[in-house]
Amino acid sequence: MSKKRVVVKVGTNVMTNKDNRILGPILKELVRQISVLYEQDIMVVLVSSGSAIAGREVLGKCDIEDPSTRRQVYSSVGQPRMMRHYYSIFHDYGMRCAQVLATKRDFDPGKYRENMINCYEGLLSQGVIPIANEDDAVSLTMSMFSDNDELASLVAELVGADKLIILTDTDGLYTGHPDDDESEKLDQVTTDQNVEKYVQASEKGEGEGRGGMQSKLKIAKQTALKDIPTYIANGKRPNVIVDIVEGKDVGTEFISSED
Repeated sequence: MSKKRVVVKVGTNVMTNKDNRILGPILKELVRQISVLYEQDIMVVLVSSGSAIAGREVLGKCDIEDPSTRRQVYSSVGQPRMMRHYYSIFHDYGMRCAQVLATKRDFDPGKYRENMINCYEGLLSQGVIPIANEDDAVSLTMSMFSDNDELASLVAELVGADKLIILTDTDGLYTGHPDDDESEKLDQVTTDQNVEKYVQASEKGEGEGRGGMQSKLKIAKQTALKDIPTYIANGKRPNVIVDIVEGKDVGTEFISSED
């Protein structure tokens, strides 16, 4: 019997504070939960944002005018910094991790996709936790992922995941703004439900990530249609990943309306 597989996507807004600083305790809690699942023979693929913010912490304000080049520089500087964080924390839990950077081309049918499958399967077979991110240093603007939510969905399909968990800074999808008293969290959504009307527009600063709730909703439905139950949940909630895997009422679950 093959081991269960879960893809977890953690966004920049989960791992940073209001000053856009990387939060070490959040990363430690993520890895702790992954280690708990590992002991239960559940393998996790982590799709992690944060490289641009991490690079900005190092460089500060950058005088490069072209936004694409500026993003490449921030991400190139920040990516090894993020991996240093993860490598150290996984090591503390007696685990191993690996970096897998990808462009959209790598998921096209043919040799590139086969190469990606071989990479992931090889790592998972050795008990190594893959940490995926877009290869911002070489991605062309016209062929970039819309955001890491899209990357996570593609990875979930690639590895045959049993679940996709998208971690953000809200407890799930609400019928209005999460801070409004009259808003209610939706526990489960089917792909044919018109819940787009509830989504609030979001504004993000440079380096804060490209995916808002509208993107997450679109990706969650698309992934659920591939028979991969998808969850949107609060990444700053303790034990959130383990609780979802154990079937507790956490976040918003998206399932195919055909189920």
